[in-house]
Amino acid sequence: MIKDPHIASAFDRDLEAVQALIMRMGGLVEQALADAAQALDTQDDALAEQVRRGDAAIDALEESINAECARVIALRAPIATDLRTVLTVMKIAGSLERCGDYAKNLAKRTPVLTAMSPIPGASGSVRRMARQVSILLKDALDAFVTRDAGLAADVRLRDQEVDQMYNALFREFLTFMMEDPRNISACMHLHFIAKNIERVGDHATTIAEQVIYLTTGSMPEDMRPKAGLAGGED
Repeated sequence: MIKDPHIASAFDRDLEAVQALIMRMGGLVEQALADAAQALDTQDDALAEQVRRGDAAIDALEESINAECARVIALRAPIATDLRTVLTVMKIAGSLERCGDYAKNLAKRTPVLTAMSPIPGASGSVRRMARQVSILLKDALDAFVTRDAGLAADVRLRDQEVDQMYNALFREFLTFMMEDPRNISACMHLHFIAKNIERVGDHATTIAEQVIYLTTGSMPEDMRPKAGLAGGED
């Protein structure tokens, strides 16, 4: 079927607009994750509260993206690759919304941990892990915008680095808990935080897999590589 050039042009404009929303949403998620990790590291309860409040903007963007995608499907009736693009956008928005939730969950733990005796080096390690995950997320979104399947495949492989960081933190927390039972509560909160960050890495790889599907027409056939204790995406 040959597209009407006017319809094609309108679809392209719609797609550009929704891609801009996706990148804005991704930027908010990256900032929320960085701010939540910083709030934990510096015991900044006010910054943590800002992250919690900011999640509403991320949720609102997901709603806007889904509404725009529904409008495009209804008005433009996209087929084949165009429809795949719209559905991919909706799935990416869903992954980003979950990442925003994880950042908010991190922020919720900050006031609790501020009131506890610190675990030496833990908050700095969490912040480094969050920075690594933010890079993965940014690269996955860049791969989407540029339709770069190679970069998407690279993101998928690099998630193992995040898994390794999580596994190292898990073992470190176990050691602290065995050495002194008074560390158990703080370490449990920190483990929850590390696991949430690891989940953001899983969603970054999910976005990367959607990019591979969008550009090649098929999902990766091999199992997503995981390292050690890290589990799958929820």
